[in-house]
Amino acid sequence: MVNKPNTKNKVKEQKNEAAGSEKTAKKKFKRTSEYGRQLEEKQKVKRSYGLREKQFRNLFGKATRMEGAPGENLLSLLERRLDNAVFRLKMTISARQARQVIVHGHILVNGKKVTAPAYLTSPGDVISLEQNSLKKEKFLETVVDKRMNIAIKVPEWLELTKQNRSGKILRYPTRNDVQFPVEEHLIVELYSR
Repeated sequence: MVNKPNTKNKVKEQKNEAAGSEKTAKKKFKRTSEYGRQLEEKQKVKRSYGLREKQFRNLFGKATRMEGAPGENLLSLLERRLDNAVFRLKMTISARQARQVIVHGHILVNGKKVTAPAYLTSPGDVISLEQNSLKKEKFLETVVDKRMNIAIKVPEWLELTKQNRSGKILRYPTRNDVQFPVEEHLIVELYSR
């Protein structure tokens, strides 16, 4: 009978060595390049608003054609999207759910059904729930009323009317209305390459 070496112990030893080896230590402390920082910032903003690359690039193109700073214009356009406005008005639990509610036809803008989450809102627009949606008790309890009663502050560029579950766009959103830290100049630099 031939004695076989215990291979399980060797595998464990190799795993333990790899975990603390110099190769992994170098990866942990490697600096991110300028391009890497720009890309990370773009990906962070893209994920926050739930956009695909083409949608984001098109919005950036629109932002550069507008008057003013392209980075601030981009953030304003992102905030003005209907899916974002519905989420910020506390009509849905998440931005993803806001997109679904819009696509399913539950949202009206100025009394007309809009099924495009990318619809850009303007000052004076009234966003409300469709009449048939108001009749769905379970939808109202589990989605709309659940979030409206949470003490989350609605941004200053929006006005919420809880009684009839609607909201109004008061003005265009500015850089200060973005609710998470963004270094938009990195995104502008990335697309300016």
